[in-house]
Amino acid sequence: MLRKDFIKISGLGLTALSLSSLNMIQLEFTKDDLMGKSNPVFYGDTYKLRKEAHEAFLKMKNKASESGIKIKTVSSYRNYAHQNRIWERKYKKFTKEGLSPINTIKKIIEYSTIPGTSRHHWGTDIDIVDGTPKQPKGLLLEENFHEEGPFCKFKEWMDIHANSFGFYLVYTNKKNRKGFKYEPWHYSYAPLSIPMLKSYKKLDIKNELQNANLLGSNYFTVEFIQQYITENVLDINPKLL
Repeated sequence: MLRKDFIKISGLGLTALSLSSLNMIQLEFTKDDLMGKSNPVFYGDTYKLRKEAHEAFLKMKNKASESGIKIKTVSSYRNYAHQNRIWERKYKKFTKEGLSPINTIKKIIEYSTIPGTSRHHWGTDIDIVDGTPKQPKGLLLEENFHEEGPFCKFKEWMDIHANSFGFYLVYTNKKNRKGFKYEPWHYSYAPLSIPMLKSYKKLDIKNELQNANLLGSNYFTVEFIQQYITENVLDINPKLL
């Protein structure tokens, strides 16, 4: 992120982090921090975010309320064990339905990450919707955010204002983007998640995944892992790289 972006955020009264501050924070991230295996301090009532992300989120939430939008948190920080429960539930469900282990893994990673690789491990990312309209049965569905969906107003407001608070969509609907499917509900606090991703890229993820004791992990070939890192971990909104 360019320095002018941080100045812009600072001008809105938010907690701005200088480039040198980001470098200092980056040095503090351990492998366990990045893989959801540590116990960092989080803030929030119905959600968990790191301090800087929490403060920026509150400002964005308060500003949205002035336009009649009640930002509602669906998911935020998830530790390794939580992500593994999601992984195991989906793995058992899809294999029970008749999918092969390999196709099961491909099906899971349309929307869900392999434990240890989730951005939700960082305390910088959050899934949000508008709590004002009648809530649809399935909250996190693309159709709810477009055309006549209940979260259209929310999406339009976020498109205009979210970046000024430091939050960016992670998995965009940009044509030819690979990896996880479009998620109009998933936002990341860039001033923290950018340096965390840089630290994450320094880890030996291939080794971590090959040694992971996960359902189906024996099907994690070197080629699969490399493709997963390239497409699912790194093919995201360029503003977050």
